Amino acid sequence: MTVQPYEITEVLNRPISQELLARDLTRLAYVAKDGTPRNVPIGFTWNGSQIVMCTSKNAPKLPALRENPTVALTIDTEVHPPKILLIRGRAELDVVDGIPDEYLQASGTYRMTPEQRVEWEAEVRSLYDGMVRIVVTPTWAKLIDFETTLPSAVEELIRQRDERQRA
Repeated sequence: MTVQPYEITEVLNRPISQELLARDLTRLAYVAKDGTPRNVPIGFTWNGSQIVMCTSKNAPKLPALRENPTVALTIDTEVHPPKILLIRGRAELDVVDGIPDEYLQASGTYRMTPEQRVEWEAEVRSLYDGMVRIVVTPTWAKLIDFETTLPSAVEELIRQRDERQRA
């Protein structure tokens, strides 16, 4: 099923999607080099058109993403009913010297005192001589809020139930 860019934009511009895109963590799903699935939490930023995640240059996920850049992302809440943003796309890898601004921004909402932030940033700068930016442009997106949108399987069950009740 082909999704048009305007459909993706419409989903991502919804107020709930925008709230989710402002969160700290996403779950990055990909296929590892051994062919098995992986799903890892990772900090991210949303720049208005792409999800940007940063990782160390020696991260095990990088060879797998080079071999198969197809990824899925989940950003969700921990409350009931949950709000869930599902995104699919291709990972583009960009090796950079130093610490990418997105890495510092991705941890921007963690609760740190100004002093803790200075210490954390100094530690980061001493540890990494460079990083890899994982950039995902969405090729598919779905928002599930359990009020106006539901998982497709639940929508199908509701449709079947309604048909049985009309019969």
